[in-house]
Amino acid sequence: MLKRALISVSNKEGLVEFGRGLVAMGIEIISTGGTAKTLQKAAVPVTYISEVTGFPEILDGRVKTLHPNVHAGILALRSEAHLNQLKELKITPIDLVVVNLYPFRETIAKPGTTLAVVLENIDIGGPAMVRAAAKNYQNVLVVVNPNRYPEVLTELNRTGDTPFHGMSPSIHKLRLALAGEAFAHVAAYDSAVANYFTETAGEIFPAELSVTAQRVQTLRYGENPHQQAAFYRQTTVSGACIANAQQLHGKELSYNNILDANAALELGREFTEPTVVIVKHNNPCGCASAGELKVAYQKALDGDPVSAFGGIVACNRPVDAATAQKMNAIFLEAIVAPDFDEQALNILTQKSNLRLLKTGDLSLQTNNLVEKGHTAQENTRNVPFNLVEVRSVNGGLLIQENNRQLLNPKELWTVTEKQLNKQALEELIFACTVVKHVKSNAIVVTKNKQLIGVGAGQMNRVDSVELALKQAGEKVAGAVLASDAFFPFRDNVDVAVKAGIKAIIQPGGSVRDEESIAACNENGLAMVFTGIRHFKH
Repeated sequence: MLKRALISVSNKEGLVEFGRGLVAMGIEIISTGGTAKTLQKAAVPVTYISEVTGFPEILDGRVKTLHPNVHAGILALRSEAHLNQLKELKITPIDLVVVNLYPFRETIAKPGTTLAVVLENIDIGGPAMVRAAAKNYQNVLVVVNPNRYPEVLTELNRTGDTPFHGMSPSIHKLRLALAGEAFAHVAAYDSAVANYFTETAGEIFPAELSVTAQRVQTLRYGENPHQQAAFYRQTTVSGACIANAQQLHGKELSYNNILDANAALELGREFTEPTVVIVKHNNPCGCASAGELKVAYQKALDGDPVSAFGGIVACNRPVDAATAQKMNAIFLEAIVAPDFDEQALNILTQKSNLRLLKTGDLSLQTNNLVEKGHTAQENTRNVPFNLVEVRSVNGGLLIQENNRQLLNPKELWTVTEKQLNKQALEELIFACTVVKHVKSNAIVVTKNKQLIGVGAGQMNRVDSVELALKQAGEKVAGAVLASDAFFPFRDNVDVAVKAGIKAIIQPGGSVRDEESIAACNENGLAMVFTGIRHFKH
């Protein structure tokens, strides 16, 4: 039978009710500092840890549970030899350990937090107790998640916590699950501490990397029905992103919905003008900027209305009623935006399955690793781990900085005889921003800040050019073309010329650049080099 519990928690949610439940079963509670005070204030009987250790809390609370009377009580097997040794040493076994750790992640997330404050929020005794209890899970219940309190009380009331060798498979499974949760809790905590120190030291890619995340939801399936899947949120990420978005309406998001919503939002947040992005199968099929959101939406839709059906829409402004009315006219899977006004919500929630995701102000998450006016080499800011992307391969991880480098108009150079005015240059920058978010080999065609043609994921660049131009159709005359990488041959330019393209933006850097430039000069096109490649695999 469970007789003694040690409770020391930072998160005091549900603590009093849980403590009362334990006391009602005749279980003694020993506790520390603030936890003991909270229980005492609620008239829950509690024994201070110093009465167990025979030693006061010292060093401003840095040392309070690091004592043999605590750890021997937790680690002892319920064997005759161990119990006799505890008896000789006058140590009482501890049967239940309830611990969650100092709020380290919350502390470092606060602006202006000093190193001294950070250091005092690194828990030492808590992880030691959790690890000890989890190691001895066959004899000690360990609880780190307050959401588990009702389940644990129910199980204790039902079984009285049957000793390990006589317990049922269901109780053993619960003990295993609680132990696994405990080790994960400590591992995530230690990872947050490690990442803080490595980031502060300026290390983007440490020798050993820990990635921690909390499960947001278990998904119905992955990319296909035969694949299981779940969605996790990185615990260090704050601000506007899909992982932190609030779902206001609609059915549960799918694996593919989440991928597409993220792709749409990350493109939309690149623009300062009101902008709408429509994504299908992780590529933008519509994108437009305009003075008003409703105009931007209509332009984005008109760019490829066939592909937009069943797509994911992202806006970089709150959705108003006029825009919502237009959105409601076709079938969409989801709409992502900083917010939705009341009228917009009334309109869009008429469709029961339409998913509405509110991100909050898009400026509240850093979204450009390289500041305007600086090259990657000139920028020496540390890159926090939440601004790198992690992709898996069989047996490993690939990690890189997010591709959020902004184009600086002053660093672009026109390599052709034909020069461009400010408006034409802005159009090229719009096109280049979009092409960054298209699968390679990527080509986009835009006109009046409207995406009208996309060539994505082809094995050679000229095929991508032809696809983008074909989609643009009659609108292509006077449009501009952006490429995510250099043109290996002039045939790309020749195809663009024949279609009616007036200007091209590309990174440059091919050994045959002069051939492409000559093709432009022969036909009166302007070509701008960026010096920045944007492969997206």
